[in-house]
Amino acid sequence: MNRVNNLYPQQFEVMFVDDDRRILSVVEEYLSQQGYCVSVFDNGLNALEKIKEKTFDIVFTDLRMPKIGGMELLSAIREKSPNTEVIVVTGHATVESAIEAMRLGSYDYLQKPFKLDRLKILIDRIIEKRNLQNENILLKSRLKERYRYDELIGVSPEMQEIYEIIDRISGNSPTVLIQGESGTGKEILAKVIHRNSDRSNKAFISINCGAIVDGLLESELFGHVKGAFTGAYRDKVGLFKAAEGGTLFLDEIAEINPFLQVKLLRSLQERKIRPVGDVKEMDVDVRVIAATNRDVKNAVESGELRKDLFYRLNVVSIKMPVLNGRQGDIPLLVKYFLDKFNKKGQRPVKSVSSEAMGALLNYNWPGNVRELENVVERAFALGADEIIKLSDLPLEIQKSAGISQSEGISYSLRENEVILIKNALNKAGGDKAQAARLLEIDVSTLYRKIKKYRIPDMLLKTPLQ
Repeated sequence: MNRVNNLYPQQFEVMFVDDDRRILSVVEEYLSQQGYCVSVFDNGLNALEKIKEKTFDIVFTDLRMPKIGGMELLSAIREKSPNTEVIVVTGHATVESAIEAMRLGSYDYLQKPFKLDRLKILIDRIIEKRNLQNENILLKSRLKERYRYDELIGVSPEMQEIYEIIDRISGNSPTVLIQGESGTGKEILAKVIHRNSDRSNKAFISINCGAIVDGLLESELFGHVKGAFTGAYRDKVGLFKAAEGGTLFLDEIAEINPFLQVKLLRSLQERKIRPVGDVKEMDVDVRVIAATNRDVKNAVESGELRKDLFYRLNVVSIKMPVLNGRQGDIPLLVKYFLDKFNKKGQRPVKSVSSEAMGALLNYNWPGNVRELENVVERAFALGADEIIKLSDLPLEIQKSAGISQSEGISYSLRENEVILIKNALNKAGGDKAQAARLLEIDVSTLYRKIKKYRIPDMLLKTPLQ
């Protein structure tokens, strides 16, 4: 899997603030040649306004400037963007100013005149620090047993990979393209990505692009000014602007007409929008997550989805798996939905009978997770007792009950985990490293489960059934 959360120079946003424009010119040219994305400002006021609009990874600021000095800018940045590293630069270094800068949270203190390669050393050191932090987050997530990630449920390899991607992109805001059949949970995934990002305190706005006629979709996305067209009696703020600082989820992106795709592409590239009927553009800071249930390759080849828009959206690609083939996740999903509907104050349903669970496991789920949720909700609505029985399920699911169903089978996650571990140990001849490979888990995880379930540390004579 690609290490999508590691930072590279072109992803690293650097700001340099100094009232000496000669210094700015030299620094901008040097850092750009080194491959960094650099913005320069000749006063603290303009720099502070930009920081309110956009997140920077590192800010170099001169200490003495008119209107807003380096210390004031440092304090404002620490309050507005605590993850931004700030380095104070000065030609008038004193012990007191250095101590004060460090007290306010400066990463380092750089004295003028400085060598340009000193800037690169500091930036690279911060990049390395960020990458190590990201690696630690990833390692910790791998050590945890994950049965769910917020509203995403499942222990299947496909779901574990999705959880890992969410962790990897949590520290930045790349554009994400989610593919998957209807009912697989694409919008739920988009919400989880938003909630676990640095934009979580801002709005999450969703729109189904295929549910709005072409003539209105442009206005919905970009807004319009009064008199732009018949019926435009007042200015309207579009969803791009309404989601400022947050996330805009564009579902069924392949349904947008080619003309509007061009305008959308430009908005994503330039981070600017132009409301319908307006002559002025406005800046927007919004993270876009797009989704489609179409085969993207076919949509691009047929011309329905512009190739350049596809590449702009496909920075990080996630494929939501179908439920058919994720049988191991079905009991977990059923438990999740039982808990969800029990909280609504209806008559409590505690479990599902073995016959009903067997039918759920054998059904092919053309409607995916959404269909499973509807089936559980239907059982509640029709007054199921404490246990959902086979007769509480729709007829088409009842018919699947006879396929390879064993009497008395247990659907307890704990019991089946114990059986799997014992079988793996038996097949591996007691070699825990080999057993861990068979189970596709870390050896440390296997040791923890052996201790948790008090599994005897000995070879088993025959496989358990």
